[in-house]
Amino acid sequence: SGGRSEASKVRTGSGRAVVEGRFDGVFAEHVARIVTDAGGEPDEDGSLIAMRSVSADGRSRAHLGGRTVPVNVLSDLADGLLAVHGQNDQLRLLRSAEQRDVLDRFAGDAVAEPLARYREVRERWQAVVTGLTERQTRSRELAQQADLLRHGLDEITAVAPQAGEDAELAEQVKRLAAADELRAAATAAHDAVAGAGDGDPDAPGALELLGEARRRLSGTEDSALRDLEPRLAEAAVLLTDVGAELGGYLDGLEADPQRLEQVLARQADLKRLTRKYAADVDGVLAWVEDASARLSTMDTSEGALAELAARRDELAGQLAGHAAALSKARTAAAGELSSEVTAELSGLAMGQAEIEVTVGTRAAEASDPHGLKVDGALVHAGADGVDEVELRLRAHGGAPPLPVHKAASGGELSRVMLAIEVVLAHAD
Repeated sequence: SGGRSEASKVRTGSGRAVVEGRFDGVFAEHVARIVTDAGGEPDEDGSLIAMRSVSADGRSRAHLGGRTVPVNVLSDLADGLLAVHGQNDQLRLLRSAEQRDVLDRFAGDAVAEPLARYREVRERWQAVVTGLTERQTRSRELAQQADLLRHGLDEITAVAPQAGEDAELAEQVKRLAAADELRAAATAAHDAVAGAGDGDPDAPGALELLGEARRRLSGTEDSALRDLEPRLAEAAVLLTDVGAELGGYLDGLEADPQRLEQVLARQADLKRLTRKYAADVDGVLAWVEDASARLSTMDTSEGALAELAARRDELAGQLAGHAAALSKARTAAAGELSSEVTAELSGLAMGQAEIEVTVGTRAAEASDPHGLKVDGALVHAGADGVDEVELRLRAHGGAPPLPVHKAASGGELSRVMLAIEVVLAHAD
């Protein structure tokens, strides 16, 4: 398994010690990748041969699939193929959660599916229970927080900001405050394109000059010059469009002190909100969405509490049904697991021993936040169900079944673990 080599393992007088292992039916994807990367290949019958040798002087060699490989390759292979059990492993099997995991692994989908449904409903049930408890114990604090949120929402609703409005108002302020400068620039540009409004012949516009150029070219006998005229016509169309847009801009540009005052007042309203709730208007609107969601969870009125309690009871009923179905599946699997592990023990010098896998429930106190009534009994509803699984060992036919940690010696317990691993390997 790729462990450290020790010359002391070699028998006195011998040159080396050799251990060889043949693995059948193990070519899962990760195993195949390890063998292929090492340059090895399976034997003719499809099995895989690994070998390790240690010489008397301490030198070690490893082979896999007919190739010499580094020792760490055997280590990688062993991680996925070998489980070594001894008396030091026994503490693992004494944990209740480990025993339940053994049963669930053996049962496969028969338990996995009802367990998934149980966990999904339990998550929703726990969320409602937690929310109801919080509202009941923090009613005064939540009411104060709710008042603050409502005040903020009312203040923002009164102003009714729109997304991106602050940036738009800033542009309007710039335009209105600089109306005279903008008018002068637009007028000069318009006169340069279309000519002065007073028809001054000494200040022709670009369109007039283009028209004169077109007339001169169209009247010539030279075809090369006449070919330039259509390009001047295209330029004239473009300048006409620009001149029209400049005229429309000038028509809409008015020095309106009253409008400027309105825009500045609106800007001040928005700035009051951005100083209190966010850096900009979009942030204020995000705060509104978040505050509304938080407010919906802070209702401590009798009606809201009664509604939550009803939802809790409804989910508790559903959860109890899933818990019972899960317990039933585990109980059915427990009988099969008991039989199969007992059969394996007969090959491990424990022919008279029997394993019993029992499925019970853990009673809950009235104050248990995870307490759930199942079939009239209050039990603890944990993340893995309401069941407590216990492995019991009957040492011989006349002995009572006892928990494995009481009935088995260290050696017997390690053999029980080995039998379980063999059964689980077949189940997987």
